[in-house]
Amino acid sequence: MPALPQSAPPAASADAPRQRYGSALSLLASLFFMWGFITVINNTLLPHLRSVFVLDYTRTTLIESVWFIAYFVASIPSAKLIERIGYQKAIVVGLLGMAVGAAMMVPAAMLTSYPLVLTALFVIASGITLLQVAANPYVAVIGPPETGSARLNLVQAFNSLGTTLAPLFAGYLILGRSKSGTAGTDVVLTQAERYADAQSVILPYVIVAIALVLLALVMGRVKLPAIGQATQRSSREERKKLSLWSHRNLVFGVPAIFIYLIAEIGVANLFINFVSQPTIAAITHEEASRYLAILWGGMMVGRFLGSVLMRRFPAEHVLAAFSIGAFVVMLITTFAHGPVAMWSLIAVGFFHSIMFPTIFTLGIKGLGPLTEEGSGLLIMAIAGGALVIVQGWLADTFGLQWSFLLTAACEIYVLFYALWGSKATNALPDQHVE
Repeated sequence: MPALPQSAPPAASADAPRQRYGSALSLLASLFFMWGFITVINNTLLPHLRSVFVLDYTRTTLIESVWFIAYFVASIPSAKLIERIGYQKAIVVGLLGMAVGAAMMVPAAMLTSYPLVLTALFVIASGITLLQVAANPYVAVIGPPETGSARLNLVQAFNSLGTTLAPLFAGYLILGRSKSGTAGTDVVLTQAERYADAQSVILPYVIVAIALVLLALVMGRVKLPAIGQATQRSSREERKKLSLWSHRNLVFGVPAIFIYLIAEIGVANLFINFVSQPTIAAITHEEASRYLAILWGGMMVGRFLGSVLMRRFPAEHVLAAFSIGAFVVMLITTFAHGPVAMWSLIAVGFFHSIMFPTIFTLGIKGLGPLTEEGSGLLIMAIAGGALVIVQGWLADTFGLQWSFLLTAACEIYVLFYALWGSKATNALPDQHVE
């Protein structure tokens, strides 16, 4: 069982002014932005690499699976690293690790090496995992527990800002400068054209690497709030009397995160290939990347709206409504054609918006001194995105459009969690900082 370290989640002492938390959240919003930006670059990278390496859908989605396997592999080591060197230094290490992975894309492109691409993406994702392990529970414990979902949705909206801008950035610098991105879907590239296309990833990843190093320098120099006693882990003797598995909201919340990630990542990674089809929108990959930006923009709008709604309505009720909406639009995507299918798939971004931050905060509700351990399990569940390869296999076997029935099935589990699984049992006094 993963346990977050004593130095995470961070919080200020009880008598510290609220403004310090506001400043810290504003700074950490840049981290949410950056890892959202880098993660979604993959959505435009996948159709590009599919053409460069002549991959089927299964091997294309394997690229994303490697990315999310990093969450499972790196979660526990990340927690141990934070415990050893401290929260702030660990953030710097995570950012520099991401910069190293981005720089590795340069030799991967020059050598046109599929294994090296997978390695580089794994390194980047491991750095993001280090940031995720601490940042999400940090936001959740600042302030009253009942508004934790609203706070996390608000900060995650800046993550969505990054995901909205990333397709435009990568669409212009990768797809817009490559033969595969500007040609039709039926064009077969020559060996020389595939090699030339591979080089188009160098500039954007160099820019990303430089930005990450600069952000690491900033994070290394600022002073984040000190850790208060309110969020310290309970003693080992006290913990022996408690069990994570007695909390229904966590037990069902871990698979909820896992299953939701299958839905989100499957939609995002297959979006460009789907809408480019002659029976849907019949557009180039470069043009499709602009519509992908609208999908992520809908997620940003949904998180801002969700933050407002959850201050008036119970978070689980809002989650239930959004999951029903996601289920409906995924059925339309599966059975409709033309622009209707495209816009229904775009709409799912809005309905997916609140799911991760809301499930996360509902999952740790009532865990009291077990909050850190529960948070670790929920972060590890992000590895569910690795199972996007299952949707790749379904696309190869039954057709790309039919594969979205898997997404619809995932929405049903989220609805189940909202209506029943999220109800806390054996709730302990929540730990938070006022």
